[in-house]
Parts: sequence; structure tokens; C-alpha cells
Amino acid sequence: MAGSTLATGRRTLARLLAPLLCLALAACASTPLRGTGDLGVVIERASGSVQIVDNSHTQSLARVQGLGDLSHASVVFSRDARYAYVFGRDGAISKVDLLTARLVKRVEQASNSIGGAISSDGRVIAAQNYSPGGVKLFDADSLQLLSSVSTAAFGGSESKVVGLADLPGNRFAFALYDSGEIWLLDASTPTAPKVQRFEHIGKQPYDGLASGDGRYFIAGLYGEDGLALLDSWHADAGVRRILGGYGRGRQALPVYKMPHLRGWSIAGDYAFLPAIGQHEVLVADNRSWAQVASVPVLGQPVFVMAEPGGRRVWVNFAFPDNDKVQVIDVPTRQVIKTLQPGRAILHMEFTPRGDAVWLSSRDDNKLVVIDTATLAVRSTLPALEPSGIFFSWRASRMGM
Repeated sequence: MAGSTLATGRRTLARLLAPLLCLALAACASTPLRGTGDLGVVIERASGSVQIVDNSHTQSLARVQGLGDLSHASVVFSRDARYAYVFGRDGAISKVDLLTARLVKRVEQASNSIGGAISSDGRVIAAQNYSPGGVKLFDADSLQLLSSVSTAAFGGSESKVVGLADLPGNRFAFALYDSGEIWLLDASTPTAPKVQRFEHIGKQPYDGLASGDGRYFIAGLYGEDGLALLDSWHADAGVRRILGGYGRGRQALPVYKMPHLRGWSIAGDYAFLPAIGQHEVLVADNRSWAQVASVPVLGQPVFVMAEPGGRRVWVNFAFPDNDKVQVIDVPTRQVIKTLQPGRAILHMEFTPRGDAVWLSSRDDNKLVVIDTATLAVRSTLPALEPSGIFFSWRASRMGM
């Protein structure tokens, strides 16, 4: 009698589970499992959308819309490389699921913002703001506001925040454009962050970079020749000037587009940095931070980006040379190739190990994929006025 009851129970359970199993199998059949390590997003600035792309197969997977003003957008990734956090110029942060191609959440946190960063433990999103200034910290899962850091906290006035970069230990570094300062923000308790302030670092810092190991933070200066360096291992020693007077004795040219700095400009023992108002790339030894050379280029550099292997550095330019890209050989510090891949090349992004570089050609509505070994075009993809390209390998890099 007991055996008969047990058999009946098993048949009932099998009948109940069968539909669920069919649904699971159907789901698996329609949505194959995949990783996110070769995915990325392309900013389509005019339409307020991003494309999700696959850089292994050079293909577009989906378009996610409704992200607002993306005219100066940047992106960071969650530690598991599943989610992209898109910082819009309109002050919004959009969380995008790369696997489901879905806008998970969007919060409007300022009226004018130019980017952000994610903490080393992946739990905190930091947004840097032009208006009203300051930095805001958000929970990475929910995008709930954790705290606001006012740049007027020490009795001054609000300032545009630039160059926000993540450092080890859940810290962030950034510069204050209006007051000429660098701040080091400890967000290990994100609801009550602590600030270390460095004043008089130079005129009008416009952007910043953190070295790949997170030790150094460098702010580029727009108001004078030179850059400001903070060694976060010895922060109490303060900020010192590097590459001072690099344009001395020469007439500064009108600046058509502000250059951008990030950890991508470091190749081996050297940092390659754009010279404001000059047609050259500065080369600094990244141990002493002394200038060792300058490389003449055809126009005003905007992005100066090293291949992941560090052998070559790629440079794009401000108008009227923004249809060209030059390639610098690091050992000889010579330009070895000038490419003309499309109109208005706004950004470049290497595949994780540098076998290819993707370029965005805004005015030709296309992405250009170039083989870095042959310097030949592999393929092109359509895109709506593309600007920034961000691949998910950034999830595991500091200062990106």
C-alpha cells in the first residue's frame, strides 16, 4: 500500500514538473548562454541610444534607446561585466543589461554631468558634475543615492568636477576646474565619505588620469603648460608639477576640442600625453615623470591611446584634422602611419588583447574596425552618429 502511494506521488510530481522543464528547455533553445567578456556599448549621441556590440564576431547585437542626452557620454561596467552604467550629459545615469539588452534603471542626478567611475569593490557608482558641481555616490545595484559631496564644503564655491578616476581601496580622485584643486575621496563608508584636499595645483585642470596600478593621479592643466601629479601612496607629500612649460617660447594655437586623459595613455615605462594647443604628443618617463621627448603629429591630439601590448600609440585629432588617425611606434617615437578611416573620428577602443581597434566615424555614421597588425580595415558597421566606444574589459581595469 505504501509503495503504491509513493509511486502515485512520483507520477504526480513528474506531471507538475514536466511543463516547467519544457519551458526551461525552450528558454535555453531561444537564448543561448554566453559571456560578456567580448561585449561592449557604442554611444549613439544624436539618438540617445547605445548599440550593444560583440567584438569577437564584429557584429551589432541590439540597440537600447531612451538614454537622453549623450553628447558627452562615458561608460563604466559592473565587476561581473554584465551591466553598463552610462553617464549622460544631461546628468542622468542609465544602467543597461548587456545580456538582455534592456534599460534596467535611469536616474537624473544633475543638470550637467560629464562622466563617472565605479569603486574598486564594485558597490558604488560616483558621478562627477558640472552643474551644480560636486560628486554624488550611488548604490551600484539600485542606483539609490548614498551621499553628495559638495565642492563648496570647505567654504568656497561650487566648481565643475573633472577627471574622476577610481583608485584602490574604494577611493576616487578628481580635480576642481574652477578652484584649481585635486580631491581624494575615501568612499569606504559611502554614506559618510571623507575628503583629502590639495589646493593650488594649477590653473583650470580639465581632465585626469589614474595610472594602471592606481598609484598616481594626474590632472591636465588648461590654464597653463604642465600637469599636476598626486602620488596616492604618499598623499601627504602633496601635489607636484610635471612637464611644466612644455610649450615655452611657442605660440599657443586655438584649442578646437579639449583633449582627454585616462590610463590608456601609458605604454610600458612611458606616458604619452596630448599637448594643449600644440601639434605634438608629450612623452614622460612614468618613474620620474620627467619629459623625455615630444612627437610631432599633424594636428591637435584629442585621444592618445596605447595598444594593450604597449608597442604602439594611436592618436586622433580635433577639427580640421578629425578625419585622420596617426600611429606612433613607441621604441622609435616616430609616426609610422597616417590613416584616413572616415569623417569625424571621435573615439577609439581596442579589443581586449589589441588585435583590432574600433573607431567611431560620426559624420559617416559608421564604426570602422582596423587590424592592428596590418593596419588594414577589417570591416565596418552602421551606427547613428557614433561617439564613444566602450568594451567590457574595462570592468577589470582601474582608472577606466
